[in-house]
Amino acid sequence: MASLKILEVSHVAPFLASPESTAHFTIPLTSFDTFWFKFPPVQRLFFYSLPETKHTFLNSVLPKLKHSLSLTLQHFLPLAGKLTWPQDSPKPIVLYTPGDVVSISVAEADSDFDILSANQPFQASAVRPLVSPLHVSETGASVIALQITIFPNKGFCIGVTTHHAVLDGKSTTMFMKSWAYLSKENSPLLPELTPFYDRSSLIDPSGFEMKLLNYWMGNPGSTSSDCRNNPKLFEFFQSPEVPSSDLYRATFELTRSDIDKLRRRVSSNWHRSKPKLHLSSFVLTYAYMFDCFLKATDDDNSKSKVFLGFAADYRSRLRPPVPENYFGNCVAIKANYEDMREHVIGKEEDSLTALAVKVSDLVKDLSKEMDLQSEIEDMLSRMSSFKSDNSCYVGVAGSLRFGVYSIDFGWGRPKKVGVISIENGSISMAESGDGSGGVEAGFVLKKHQMDRFASLFLNGLTHNII
Repeated sequence: MASLKILEVSHVAPFLASPESTAHFTIPLTSFDTFWFKFPPVQRLFFYSLPETKHTFLNSVLPKLKHSLSLTLQHFLPLAGKLTWPQDSPKPIVLYTPGDVVSISVAEADSDFDILSANQPFQASAVRPLVSPLHVSETGASVIALQITIFPNKGFCIGVTTHHAVLDGKSTTMFMKSWAYLSKENSPLLPELTPFYDRSSLIDPSGFEMKLLNYWMGNPGSTSSDCRNNPKLFEFFQSPEVPSSDLYRATFELTRSDIDKLRRRVSSNWHRSKPKLHLSSFVLTYAYMFDCFLKATDDDNSKSKVFLGFAADYRSRLRPPVPENYFGNCVAIKANYEDMREHVIGKEEDSLTALAVKVSDLVKDLSKEMDLQSEIEDMLSRMSSFKSDNSCYVGVAGSLRFGVYSIDFGWGRPKKVGVISIENGSISMAESGDGSGGVEAGFVLKKHQMDRFASLFLNGLTHNII
């Protein structure tokens, strides 16, 4: 990025229509939340084309965005609060106190808007300044931080940083859709965009939330609250550092025709006598991206083990289910712990088909009744060995079902929506921005790996091989 200048740092408070609406607002953490307690924040970017001058943006567009944000926050009070652990609480909570605000930075960039909002590879470090960090202290952490960056005469970008222990991708998207809706409409917020906070059906009486928290704090098996006074309680795990200049970011598109081609390819390699595969757009995209990744990184000297998995939404899968507008985390990781590099590379069978089978099996497992607590404990026990044997986990950030390209604040649909926080090896996914039914998938890789990945991706679609 050439340069970025912070113009102002504002604090937006929820609009409160009456004195009785100024009470404290508290929500307890569930095990779904506590699982993500130490994970790094999730960072997203929403690029909008808007050929306005800096003066017009600051005096017309920005006030409208701030006002609608205030109106939205009255429905999303936890976002203005913080994750904390009061002395009178048995476990951490999200607490909104009257007077709490959301920090929103306003910046001006002179970098190339078209490059940063395009699919072609560019240095990953170029977009990092477009998001603001969460405030973290010994007593708590903020829930969300917003940044609006102006690209004069080209457009603007909204950077969203969220605490994963408080809300998942679906809740974040619901907030963004609500903000956009109230930016255009004066009517009450739609029911499907109004957050549902009742989590009584998700509270675990066995104390599993505290067991998870103690695991993250290095006290596996404990359910005590001794970690309350740990000065590093609210600090995030740090991802391994990779030199900024080494990493490149790119987005790859699969059209509906491409996905149909991949489906035919996998189906032709799958014996009819075997169980039917679940070959959704998600399964095929994940398998194809994973296949390209394995081959693009096969010359890596580390030869690390590679596992696949994804976060699945459990809102409709719980018994009883929770509403689709449930606010918080209601996702859990579904993973396969076989080394996919060993499973795929150098084998005679079609690698894409082999991976599609693995992903399909995980998706089909979601329909079975399961002991979620046991699955989480199993995953945690395996995670401790990941670091020791140089393993990596290629997950998925985002979803084809979020509808992020429908988020229109009144100046048109986003030109580009991306997930910044995928430098840990995750694949970002979203529906195609043109509404054609395709898929956008993002990746961050070292430069030479990205070049090879792009070649494999294109050749695999053109010649039906990888």
